[in-house]
Amino acid sequence: MAADADAAAASPDPIAPLLTPEGWELLNSLAPYDDADTLRLSTSLRRDGHDPEVISAALTQSRLRAKGEAKFGPFAARMLFTAAGLEQATRLGVAARHAERYVTAGLERVADLGCGIGADAMALASLDRQVTAVEIDETTAAAATMNLMPWPNATVVGGDAESFDLSGYDGVWLDPARRTTSTSGTKRLFDPEAFSPPLSFVERLADSGTAVGVKLGPGIPHTAVPAGCEAQWVSVDGDVTEVALWFNSLKRPHVRRSALVISAHGAAELTSGSDFDDDGRPPLGAPEGYLYEPDGAVIRAGLVADVARQLGGHLLDQRIAYICAPTLQDTPFARAYRVIDVMPYNVRALKTWVREQGISILDIKKRGTSVTPEELRKQLLAGSGKSAKAGGKKKATLVLTRIGEDRVAMVVEPVAG
Repeated sequence: MAADADAAAASPDPIAPLLTPEGWELLNSLAPYDDADTLRLSTSLRRDGHDPEVISAALTQSRLRAKGEAKFGPFAARMLFTAAGLEQATRLGVAARHAERYVTAGLERVADLGCGIGADAMALASLDRQVTAVEIDETTAAAATMNLMPWPNATVVGGDAESFDLSGYDGVWLDPARRTTSTSGTKRLFDPEAFSPPLSFVERLADSGTAVGVKLGPGIPHTAVPAGCEAQWVSVDGDVTEVALWFNSLKRPHVRRSALVISAHGAAELTSGSDFDDDGRPPLGAPEGYLYEPDGAVIRAGLVADVARQLGGHLLDQRIAYICAPTLQDTPFARAYRVIDVMPYNVRALKTWVREQGISILDIKKRGTSVTPEELRKQLLAGSGKSAKAGGKKKATLVLTRIGEDRVAMVVEPVAG
């Protein structure tokens, strides 16, 4: 399979062999992807007389479809992907929330500039918006065309997002390319002006009064977030996936920043009307009761102090996103741990503690310290095999952090649920 995948990646258009009746039929005839079976399957397909280039493209696409199920569910089984397009594509459930903004704002005709493989255009079309999906890369545009075929109200146009004529459109959505692609794979870009199109183009559109939404990487610094927009960080099952900036009629009144937390239990959102440097000083205090680890979207949105206030808790350190509170409270915005013990951070003392407690499985979490958990775990568990055999497998969780200038190790126990 590695050879097949490499061959497809080196092709100027890795999906072109699939845009024929033979290629499309072969791709859709394949059983669900199984990495261990690819060599046998490739050999069998060659024996049956299929073109090696078509086989290579079909197997690569089958692998991408299997990977795409995490974002697109059963839709992935009939979609076409590029590796970079799938990497950046919006999860379908999140794309639906993007599309709802345009419905709420009453925007009928939407231009999706830099549509990628078409995830957000699919969601917009599903909510009966008239969508024009613009994509400059021919291969990616071909994938988007195939993916949007079920929706007659969606059209794919090849072209440059920055020069596309927006006359007659009510709103614009952008998901700028934030990766460069080479024969060695894809590389993430971090400078908003290196995106395609750049953030400055988005700001110019917004300044003209256009209703604009744009998806960016969640690591964008607060100083780079334009004034006058709403910034919404989104996490899915604990993974911070994006920040979406909303301008003009797509922006909600009195919301400057928010954290949307999506999990199997549903969705919850925390919002603030204040700017990023106007969060108030949360109270500080010592470890006690329960330790709360805020969701990544809460941290990115600068809303840790808001969660601390909701919990009646305090930060351990002004610069570190750990909260302590005397009581256990249910919150979708943080994971809770019961604090069992607090000790100074000392490797020798911790190693003695591990041995005396008979611990053989150790989970180490850290913030505000340069300790590498994997290396420390090896140090602390070295020589603990005998006690583990005698007492069975005992698990413990350590949280390493700073309180002022002091480094501490907290023994905690995760709270179920």
